[in-house]
Amino acid sequence: MSKNLQEGLIIKSTGKNYTIQYGDGQQIMGIIKGKWRLKGLRTTNPLAVGDHIKFFIDDHHKAIITELVPRKNHIVRRSINLSKEAHIIAANVDQAILIVTPDKPVTSYGFIDRFLVAAESYHISAHIVINKIDLPQVKKKVEQIMMTYALIDYPIMMVSAEENINLNEFKKLLMNKVSALAGHSGVGKSTLINKIEPGLNLHTVEISDYHQMGQHTTTFAEMYPLTNGGFIIDTPGIKGFGVIGIEKEELALYFPEMAALLPECKFYNCTHINEPNCAVKLAVEQGSIPETRYYSYLNMFNEDKNQTYR
Repeated sequence: MSKNLQEGLIIKSTGKNYTIQYGDGQQIMGIIKGKWRLKGLRTTNPLAVGDHIKFFIDDHHKAIITELVPRKNHIVRRSINLSKEAHIIAANVDQAILIVTPDKPVTSYGFIDRFLVAAESYHISAHIVINKIDLPQVKKKVEQIMMTYALIDYPIMMVSAEENINLNEFKKLLMNKVSALAGHSGVGKSTLINKIEPGLNLHTVEISDYHQMGQHTTTFAEMYPLTNGGFIIDTPGIKGFGVIGIEKEELALYFPEMAALLPECKFYNCTHINEPNCAVKLAVEQGSIPETRYYSYLNMFNEDKNQTYR
């Protein structure tokens, strides 16, 4: 048995099994060395797509993963499995891109804001991409989403995979970056990827008209190279997004428009809820902070730790 350690990149995670890319682009299936699961890691997945690891190849030509190379970052959501704390969506990313839709399915402001807070908490640049702008009677909703996030300086873009609208801009956004794509099932992540990178030919399924929800076409996270440079990590559709690891007293710091106003509040530890002379509440009244953002903040501040928001 050869135990010469090699370094590789996890490009697919399927529960306990991992696809590792190493050397000159070779791929090998691997597993975690057994003791890893006994280290008290409070996550459903100790390793994620995008992780750099060290491994050796056993006599059965299987990679045995022995070490995780320290991550530069990762993005996490609360797991729906309440016996665990978190689920790592992706690791070592340059940007997190949330695909949202005004209809079929509807993406709520609460879901968007939770994703943005999670990205802020791990110092990951976040972008919002509105897909399906070609659907009938969504123009007003699309404009509202655009105005809400443009007002607080979040980068936001409108696209249509169906009508090929702004796909070149979307392609440029991904160029030479490692990008994690997330969103509800049915928002069109796989279709968008296929349009800008046809050779990947990712599986897609029509949305259910009855339930107005997408069917899971991406079962496990997987990383793909882009011909113009960079990588995308396609992640499974998310029903609910729970934020984890943020104390209530620190929550407003991950709403950049609120954090900027904290020095103007009367109290240095203002929670922006019941305190007098609060600059954030004044900004909401004056319209410079969108009401939807403030309501998202209140919901997150007051929610039970096991609650997620759709």
